[in-house]
Amino acid sequence: MYNPTHRVPRSRKHGPDSDPSVRWSHQLQKYVHEVAIWDNTVYVAVSDEVVAIGTDGTEQWSFRTDDEVWSSPAVVDGTVYVGSDDAHVYALDARSGTEQWSFRTDGEVRSSPAVVDDTVYVGSGYSAQVSSPPFDRGTVYALDAASGTERWTFQTANDPVSGVSSSPAVVDGTVYVGSDDAHVYALDARSGTEQWSFQTANAPSSVVRSSPAVVDGTVYIGSRDTHVYALDARSGTEQWSFQTDGWVRSSPAVVDDTVYVGSDDTRVYALDARGGTEQWSFRTDGEVRSSPAVVDDTVYIGNVDRHVYALDAASGTEQWSFQTDGTTISPVVVDGTVYVGSCDRVYALGEEESGGNTKVYERCSGCGADLSDHGDVNFCPKCGAQTETSADSNS
Repeated sequence: MYNPTHRVPRSRKHGPDSDPSVRWSHQLQKYVHEVAIWDNTVYVAVSDEVVAIGTDGTEQWSFRTDDEVWSSPAVVDGTVYVGSDDAHVYALDARSGTEQWSFRTDGEVRSSPAVVDDTVYVGSGYSAQVSSPPFDRGTVYALDAASGTERWTFQTANDPVSGVSSSPAVVDGTVYVGSDDAHVYALDARSGTEQWSFQTANAPSSVVRSSPAVVDGTVYIGSRDTHVYALDARSGTEQWSFQTDGWVRSSPAVVDDTVYVGSDDTRVYALDARGGTEQWSFRTDGEVRSSPAVVDDTVYIGNVDRHVYALDAASGTEQWSFQTDGTTISPVVVDGTVYVGSCDRVYALGEEESGGNTKVYERCSGCGADLSDHGDVNFCPKCGAQTETSADSNS
């Protein structure tokens, strides 16, 4: 699950101002779940693998787990931290993909790690049937970043309806995280001691899989009960709530006193961070389950309707949209390029460049071999299969 605190370094340039061109796309033959970027490398959670792709589109390495990887990779000091449905947290060398350590949890790890002060904070436990308890027991872990040794654990509710697929935010010595038991928790980062918990409406069915954003002493988070909540970071007291018409899985982004967030009601919302008043909303053609990236004056967000949208942050006016081949996940914007995953591809979108080539990286549908530099992309020299991929194309 998306963690807004670690997916991308601060961008030095916003994305394209008008309809973007595809600088490159990379086909992975497996479903893309999450994308993160660090040090000129795109780290992709794809099916049961983590794949590293250079910002020029060339694949660098891949690491396979024993189940699906829905967790968004966190990259800190040359190490990639990521969870898997195989009930493990992995630490991988960012350059080579070599496993440095792994830690076994009590359940699936769809929460994305937060790495602060040499400690990895992550949740475990998940059930696809959110309306039919029981779920996996939910646990928050604090692990030593260098060795993977457990420092502490915190179990959410004293019942099985408590998986943690929300991703922790760690601010000023406190870990904030949502849970499938319909609560938001604040934990002491050193000991794991509970400081406070907040129960959302319609418990126990209102799971909290949105990841918190903590800004200026306030915790902003969404819930299945259709609300966006603003909570006092010290006490957990509700400051305000805003009701949408659908599940809020999207994780809020807070910029310049405005909260940007999506909802399953097909809308993207901009809310006043102080009072929760709606400033604008933008309607799409599908559930907005991805989380926004806000760079300068533009909100970038993906959607179930196969599009990535660029919206004016002040008014919500559409600046441009780009159609992909499937559900579009949360975009990342770095140095003028929008990176986004959809179906089995990762796209790099940027300003249109006259006379330039768009590189399309193709892989064999049979064995996964890279066919980018092979003359006949309709035949795989590695396994001999006839393929359905296409040659590199010009923009």
